[in-house]
Amino acid sequence: MDIAILFCSTVVVLGVASIQSQLTRSDRRVARVERKLDAVMGHLGLEEEVPRKDEILALVRDGKQVQAIKLYRETTGAGLREAKQAVDAMS
Repeated sequence: MDIAILFCSTVVVLGVASIQSQLTRSDRRVARVERKLDAVMGHLGLEEEVPRKDEILALVRDGKQVQAIKLYRETTGAGLREAKQAVDAMS
């Protein structure tokens, strides 16, 4: 009985480790593709359109950085760091 529990626990731990490894690899691939896409867009002189950009700029002008970052994240799905960098670039 103890051996069966140990075996099942080992299988679960190895499965979780395998899934984590695949997710990390996928995250790296997505980041690499995003960097390439950013480089292509920069080369072509294109900018990514930000939904509700006018509202975000108004918040930045009013000194409401936190609300601007929050709105940017809500509209674009960006992470905190990316949103902060984008809002800082707008100011």
